[in-house]
Amino acid sequence: MKIAVIGMLAVGVIWVAPTMHMPAFTAFIHGGGPIIPGTLFPYLFITIACGAISGFHALVSSGTTPKMIMKESHIKSIAAGSMLVEAMVSILALIAASSLFPLDYFAINVPAEKFAAILPKLHEMGFIDSNITQLSAEVGEKIVGRTGGAVSLGVGMAQIFSAIPGLNGLMSYWYHFAIMFEALFILTTIDAGTRIGRFILQEMLGKIYAPFRRTNWLPSNLLASLLMVFFWGYFIYTGSVSTIWPMFGTANQLLASIALAVGTSYIINRGKIKYAWITIFPFIFIGFTTIYAGVMNIFNIYLPQLQDDKTMMQGVVNLVLSITILGCAFVVFYNAIPTWIKAYKSRGNPAVNYIND
Repeated sequence: MKIAVIGMLAVGVIWVAPTMHMPAFTAFIHGGGPIIPGTLFPYLFITIACGAISGFHALVSSGTTPKMIMKESHIKSIAAGSMLVEAMVSILALIAASSLFPLDYFAINVPAEKFAAILPKLHEMGFIDSNITQLSAEVGEKIVGRTGGAVSLGVGMAQIFSAIPGLNGLMSYWYHFAIMFEALFILTTIDAGTRIGRFILQEMLGKIYAPFRRTNWLPSNLLASLLMVFFWGYFIYTGSVSTIWPMFGTANQLLASIALAVGTSYIINRGKIKYAWITIFPFIFIGFTTIYAGVMNIFNIYLPQLQDDKTMMQGVVNLVLSITILGCAFVVFYNAIPTWIKAYKSRGNPAVNYIND
């Protein structure tokens, strides 16, 4: 179903050729944006996450992809092909959101009180045209202040679908269809993330009480599942897209860096060091930009949250998680990079065992 909807949206974009109302750059590239307050670099690279490179997909697929592969020749179409489809989703999402008037996009994705405060600045930037009242009437819902991105994407997709000849007048149907489609992505992500988190938590608790390691022991399953759901539920309840998404992006891209480090080590360990640059270059870029963004999050978002009683607990959670994630990444990098250097210096000597298992 997901691939079919993506295909439908791609055909719709080509057929309708919507006008891109959002400019390529705005004054917010220097920071101070109402949704993600950071500068274009490095926040772009932790905002567009799975559509560019995804550590979550790389590591989760290590358990699910083998179940879909019947023979080695299937790897390209399943592994690489699925990521190309994911990239297409991100491009289509950008087109759908950018087809809205900028003023409407901000009206949807910024809380109402904050939007009223930045409205004069948006007018100064030339964002005057608005169609928000008509859009709300056509989809049958109040869409102002519906932050998070799902609603603006749904409205953008509905506009494209309803502009296809013979499908006009179905704006409300296409909007709710798009929301349901997005929910499938979110639910499968939450499901996979919760399950993997439960396994990891059970393994950790098993160090304290051995039966917790048993995935067929019901009390362990229930307790670990309850704790995982509580953790991400609390994180969502006390946060907003401006704090949750940078955290998600940082974690996701650091996982991608780790996956690239593992891939590089595997290539070198197979004696194919001349091909290692294929994974080392993106590893360097993703690793640097994500660590930089993570440090900026700590100083610009999470530490200031500690100064306010209302956001102190949220700041503590964000700060602890960020430091933990960055620390784990540094441990992997610290162990991997010296072995790569050793392998490079020892190239041409087949007797050298580059990387210890």
